[in-house]
Amino acid sequence: MLVAIDPASSVPLFEQLVASIRGQIISGAISAGERLPAARELAQSLEINLHTVLRAYQVLRDEEFIELRRGRGAVVTERTRDYAQLMNDIDHLVADAQRLDLSPAALSDLIRKAWT
Repeated sequence: MLVAIDPASSVPLFEQLVASIRGQIISGAISAGERLPAARELAQSLEINLHTVLRAYQVLRDEEFIELRRGRGAVVTERTRDYAQLMNDIDHLVADAQRLDLSPAALSDLIRKAWT
C-alpha cells in the first residue's frame, strides 16, 4: 500500500490519509479481505501522529470500507467489491463530460443536483 500525504497541504492529514486509502480500495489496488498496516506502523512510516492514523481508520470504518477487528487490525470489507461497477460508470460519465467540454465543476454540480 502506497500512501501519499502532503504535510504542507491545507487538507488535514487524516483526510488525506482517508482519501488515499479509500481511493486505493475503490480502484481495486487494495482488495477485499486485505489487512491494512497496523496504525502504529503506518504512523511511523509516514512520520505522523498515531492518533491521526486511528482517526482515518475510524472514518473508513464508519464509511464501511474497513472493519476494525481486535487482534487482526484493519481489514478491507467485502462491500468494496460493489465499487468496481461504479468506477466503470464514473469513467464513462467523465468521458462523456469531456466529450461535451463540460468542466469538472459543472459535472460535480450536475451530480449534486441528481443526488438530491
